[in-house]
Amino acid sequence: MTAGRSIGILGLGTMGRSLALNFCGRGIAVVGSDTGEPARRAAANAGLEVAADPAGLVAALAPPRRILLMVPAGPPVDAALEALLPLLAQGDVVIDGGNSHWRDSARRAARLEADGLAFVGLGISGGEEGARHGPALMAGASAEVWETIRLLLETIAARAEDGESCCARFGPPPAGHLVKTVHNGIEYAVMQALAEVVDLARRGHGLDLPAIAGLLESWARGPCGGFLLETAIRVLRTVDKESGRPLLAFVRDRAEQKGTGGWTAIEALELGVAAPTLVEAVLARSLSAFPPRAELARTLPRPAGTAPAGRPEDLEGALLATLLAAHAQGFALLAAARAERGWPEDPGRIARVWRAGCILRGALLEPIAHAFDRDPGLPFLLLDDELLALLLAGLADLRGAVEDGARTGVPLPAMAASLAWLDALASPRLPADLIQGMRDRFGAHGFERIDRPGRQHDLWRGA
Repeated sequence: MTAGRSIGILGLGTMGRSLALNFCGRGIAVVGSDTGEPARRAAANAGLEVAADPAGLVAALAPPRRILLMVPAGPPVDAALEALLPLLAQGDVVIDGGNSHWRDSARRAARLEADGLAFVGLGISGGEEGARHGPALMAGASAEVWETIRLLLETIAARAEDGESCCARFGPPPAGHLVKTVHNGIEYAVMQALAEVVDLARRGHGLDLPAIAGLLESWARGPCGGFLLETAIRVLRTVDKESGRPLLAFVRDRAEQKGTGGWTAIEALELGVAAPTLVEAVLARSLSAFPPRAELARTLPRPAGTAPAGRPEDLEGALLATLLAAHAQGFALLAAARAERGWPEDPGRIARVWRAGCILRGALLEPIAHAFDRDPGLPFLLLDDELLALLLAGLADLRGAVEDGARTGVPLPAMAASLAWLDALASPRLPADLIQGMRDRFGAHGFERIDRPGRQHDLWRGA
């Protein structure tokens, strides 16, 4: 095997096997391994070279070796590293392609570097189809290590319509996984917004699922278009073979999650970034699985006999404004992380990497990328005139949708949070003055006056 044109993959589940086939299909020699015999057998049946164990995997690669870990995040990554480290030599590169937390990636990178090994935190988005045919790749690596693996990764990455590879380095090893985490946080918000549109159209406007699918299809070529909208349409259009009814009618309304959305919310709280749309999307999933909900649904009163004031078509503007809010909050979080740690780098490149291959790919990413082309130092997305114009085109519809949700009793947490966030941004004065006054009253925390400089304190004695 030629070292520069070969890679080992440890973990041959759906994603690992799909990536292996992607590499092979582009002329890159791959040897894989997995702790599970069924996964090894499936990979061998697909025509892949398979080693029985990590030792065989390492032995089959010419140094310097490049090994991609495709195992579940958390302890399995540490277990895989424990198995590999005694077998590796100075100059070898280990790439973690799972949904790891960036702090774990920082810890693992420090450990490997102490042994003369290199660690790469690689965010991969696109699901099974993307892994097989071209994912979006978000790398964290030293600049020196990146040059040794860049062509390898760019070869399998998706390509945007302009031909640019959707693969880039965004800083040291933790950076790749942080960018992927924020990607997933925005993804949660987009999915929640789509679910809210469907719910308001279904329970508020009384449309059936095929009619809602038709409504969403009319938006597919507009600014709300993208992979997740297309996915929602496919789900709405799918028919249960047994009953002939839409399959979605039989799906339990309890959304699961694997944690990356929650990590995004925690990151926003730790960095002091207001990202309510992203946070509410996570909380909505938790609420869907909250056990008392079934009992309370039978006892809490709901509005009766009220109809939405708006039209179903107006939901496109509401969705657009919510999607813009979600993306603006996600990029604000990335900017805060960069100010705090010096990475991730190049927000415009992040937008360009997300344009193809990944779950978040959609029409909005082109104008976002163009905004950073116009101003590489853009501090906040909505300060760009083009993006602000898009937001204003949907703002009234968002307000109307939130009013209709309250009127009909259809919960719209992501939309309502987006509207409250936008209203706060538009307010020249917020009630935080009262909060500061109360904090100073009971904790002597002090406050600032608007008519003179310096920190102030008052005993707040009342009348």
